[in-house]
Amino acid sequence: MSFNNLDTLYRSVIMDHYKNPRNKGVLEGSLTVNMNNPTCGDRILLTLQVEDGIVKDAKFEGEGCSISMSSASMMTQAIKGKSVEEAFKLSKVFSEMMQGKEYSDDIDLGDIEALQGVCKFPARIKCATLAWKAMEKGFNEGN
Repeated sequence: MSFNNLDTLYRSVIMDHYKNPRNKGVLEGSLTVNMNNPTCGDRILLTLQVEDGIVKDAKFEGEGCSISMSSASMMTQAIKGKSVEEAFKLSKVFSEMMQGKEYSDDIDLGDIEALQGVCKFPARIKCATLAWKAMEKGFNEGN
């Protein structure tokens, strides 16, 4: 597949998650994290249901650009059913990808891979990582 076709595919995946977000909502009685990106106004409320070290459910509410909201949608989809440890590892891989570094390919990133081009736009990296930082904060403060 040529670069242009791949770029178009990635854009369509990002826009699909933005227009049809997965896991939108709030989980009552769960781990709750509010975060915002003051530079661009993105904000997220992330709720996580963790039982016996496993992410049973994850939902988000928020406002922001297509990158931040689609990243939140992809992240909540990716961590459900994973252990907290696996979710942290996925977050580390995502962070490396956002920095344009080589990252471990032993993890299937699924739709998240569509965000790899964000690293070419430094001002947008905070948008893409907002939900991931919220997840890490929630796990660190909730355990």
